[in-house]
Amino acid sequence: MWGRYVAVAGAYAACYELTRYFSFSHWMLTAGLRMACLLLVPRRFWPALAIGEALPIAETAFLHLSDYGLPWAVASVVPPIVFCMPIVALLQSRFPIVRAGGEVNIGMIVLATLLCAAMNATENSVVFSFIVMGDGSPVPSVTAQIFLAWFLGLYLGALTLTPTILALRERLASQPKGVVTWAAVRHSPLARELALVVVPSLALLLGIASQVEGTTLQVVRIAMALPVVALTVRHGWHGTSLGGLMASIAMASTSFTLQDPAMVQAQTVLAFALSTSLLFGVRVARRQAAARQVLLAQNLPAGLHRH
Repeated sequence: MWGRYVAVAGAYAACYELTRYFSFSHWMLTAGLRMACLLLVPRRFWPALAIGEALPIAETAFLHLSDYGLPWAVASVVPPIVFCMPIVALLQSRFPIVRAGGEVNIGMIVLATLLCAAMNATENSVVFSFIVMGDGSPVPSVTAQIFLAWFLGLYLGALTLTPTILALRERLASQPKGVVTWAAVRHSPLARELALVVVPSLALLLGIASQVEGTTLQVVRIAMALPVVALTVRHGWHGTSLGGLMASIAMASTSFTLQDPAMVQAQTVLAFALSTSLLFGVRVARRQAAARQVLLAQNLPAGLHRH
């Protein structure tokens, strides 16, 4: 059992470092990894997750101890996941992640993501208040704009990664023996539309974004949410998840400065589009499943129809 705890802590620490490498203030993928693990990992291994998250954070705190002071280093070592654990545990006790019919409870996941993003943004603000600049310069205050950027970065990062992990997990489970083959990917309508429509569309928008600025850049950023809506209508919340991942990557690639107000506005639109599309995508997936059941019943031999 102890070996399993060590393995979980080590694996989570490695994945945390990887997602942190690709994260920045506007797009915190670590929040998505954190939420996905809390939803999928058995609760008895949660302490191992906390240790796995504390290790890379403690390393960063040690490296910047002389820059921001001992009080900040001690406060920052507390892993953010411990503040999310009570929220997820409470929601799971009332709303299971998988409904009785086998359907993923997207509403609960969106709510948990929202609450945890608010909690972690608040925790960031508290930790920030402990900073004592090593050079004696005054500590900048946490403004409403900075708090909103933190919150949206955490929320959008979680919406980028968590539903994608859950969708891929569900699709993997639906494959024979749980193995994905090249033939299955090649014949998947969702995979084809991602490769042939979504990726080229986002690449074109990225190319335009690199050549424009101001209001035109904002319009291009907001247009990146359109493929998400289209995939939702076509493939339900699985389409939202994978399309949202690519749209989030594309939008993050257009950010050139930290705490950019224009980027925060675009993030707000994308976060709203992802949230509503995920909730609407559940209904689309439900209708598609019902339609498949009808087709299956129609193709049964006459003597096998149930009355």
